[in-house]
Amino acid sequence: MKKRSVTIAGHRTSVSVEEPFWQALQEIAGRDGISVASLIAAIDQRRAPEDNLSSAIRVEVLRRVRDER
Repeated sequence: MKKRSVTIAGHRTSVSVEEPFWQALQEIAGRDGISVASLIAAIDQRRAPEDNLSSAIRVEVLRRVRDER
């Protein structure tokens, strides 16, 4: 697992996700024509306050992969 720093809504935060999830985030962002930081910010806005951002990222990647089938 690798910790990465991103800026969301003007503040820096660290996100820890496994490399395959990070690669999937990059692919999804590329297909959507947005930056990875923008994709993470969108995920952050949609998640419930009690949900961990790293977990929300994993769930979003899984959802997108399933939707592609």
